[in-house]
Amino acid sequence: MVDKTALVTGADGFIGSHLTEALLARGYRVRALSQYNSFNNWGWLEDIPQTDRLEIVCGDVRDPDFCRHICRDINVVFHLAALIAIPYSYVAPDSYVDTNIKGTLNMCQAARDCGVERIVVTSTSEVYGTAQYVPIDEKHPRQPQSPYSATKIGADAIAESFYRAFGLPVVIARPFNTYGPRQSARAIIPTIITQIATGKGRLSLGDLSPTRDFNYVTDTAAGFIALAEAPGIEGRDINIATGTEVTMADTLATIARIMNVKVETVVDPERLRPAKSEVNRLCGDNTIITSLTDWRPAHSLEDGLRKTIDWFVKPENLAKYKADIYNR
Repeated sequence: MVDKTALVTGADGFIGSHLTEALLARGYRVRALSQYNSFNNWGWLEDIPQTDRLEIVCGDVRDPDFCRHICRDINVVFHLAALIAIPYSYVAPDSYVDTNIKGTLNMCQAARDCGVERIVVTSTSEVYGTAQYVPIDEKHPRQPQSPYSATKIGADAIAESFYRAFGLPVVIARPFNTYGPRQSARAIIPTIITQIATGKGRLSLGDLSPTRDFNYVTDTAAGFIALAEAPGIEGRDINIATGTEVTMADTLATIARIMNVKVETVVDPERLRPAKSEVNRLCGDNTIITSLTDWRPAHSLEDGLRKTIDWFVKPENLAKYKADIYNR
């Protein structure tokens, strides 16, 4: 891939920074978009090795002219830039529409105008809502159970419409619950680890009964690359999933065992979703991605949790988190 240049939007984020590293390791030249800020901070891109094959640009996908600017001379686009925090979408839904729907429209139009070879648009397992059947395949009904999931359903529809109306070579990647180093402490696995690592005996958590299909972050990144490189899959939406599910309670128990601690939990009302908004069960069908590509999840949950814990407990990493504050 030494002659390929990839654009990663949302490269300063959790999955985006890992995808950027994976693309560089595979031989791509990478243009990485970090959201503009006056501090000139590149988010998690600050933590990855700099190289002359990595170009970091700052801007915002809400600006269509800027999107066209960054798509010039690009072979493949990985569009990850989005607002993703479900709790915050309850209080600021308008900003989710602007970023997730309008931002995806801008990137699809820019990719079309600039003649990119493929654009991989990031979806989410949240578009399915609580499973009506398992494993959840790509034909499962969409259920917008939060403003966040509604905007991602809208973004998926925009991307699909550009394939059907204009022949845009788009693939919709739908990762299930990704975890690993650099994830926000708003998510269940980092919040458990950071609270334990900072010495809390009683953990403040939400509902521990839902199940999730957890992907270790480097496996998710590998899935994105596999979908970017597989021939003849334009116009499809494809799960990146392990095909297994685990409850939040069992995830907590595994983390506590690995960290060799005994913990108590208390339900924090701020961490509970509205009853009709909670996604109670997620378990993805990965038949399509494993049949069309050589992608397979390389990490068991135990292996991935050990790597995640090892990263979070390092003092220089733990210091970047505020374990006492729940960030919507």
